[in-house]
Amino acid sequence: MSEHEMQNTRESILIAARNVFVKKGYAGARMQEIADEAGINKALLHYYFKNKETLFEMILFEALKTIQSGILVVLESEMDLFEKIRFFCSRYISFLQSNTYLVSFILNEINRDQEKLVKYFTRAGIKAPEKLMIQIEEETLKGNIRKTDPRQLVLNILSLCIFPFIARPIVKGVFRIQEKEYNELIERRKKEVPEWIISSLKKE
Repeated sequence: MSEHEMQNTRESILIAARNVFVKKGYAGARMQEIADEAGINKALLHYYFKNKETLFEMILFEALKTIQSGILVVLESEMDLFEKIRFFCSRYISFLQSNTYLVSFILNEINRDQEKLVKYFTRAGIKAPEKLMIQIEEETLKGNIRKTDPRQLVLNILSLCIFPFIARPIVKGVFRIQEKEYNELIERRKKEVPEWIISSLKKE
């Protein structure tokens, strides 16, 4: 098998694994299902990835890199603070919609191996948005926004974006809504969450 063919096989496996993780979650996914999805035998799958955890680590790392390069990078840009908040919330919620399996995996890892999870994030270059935090402090000193702890603001933004995904079954059960209504609710949050945040920052 040529290097090009090996690369194609590897990419096919990663695509298949993402599909299976989306349908079954990390815990419910099986290597045989991933092999079937990729159209290869299980032995070949194990040749590329020795177990499910190794395979998922690769997918997780690539997903975290996507967050870093496609979403978090804007927090370090020169963009206006309010536009930056709008951009981040919309992109982050969209990312979570496309990668719902990551939420449960990360929660499991928090309970199982926090140090390992921190290494994943560090390796992907994910860290506190220092420039955003400085920008918040500067806007506060200029009198453009209410006095706020930048760390609290960052935590509020992240929490408002991710909570409906963490509590997905509870949200659907409490509000007695089906998948379509849940998805519509999430879609609206792309605009509503940043506006709530911005409204809390504006001075009367």
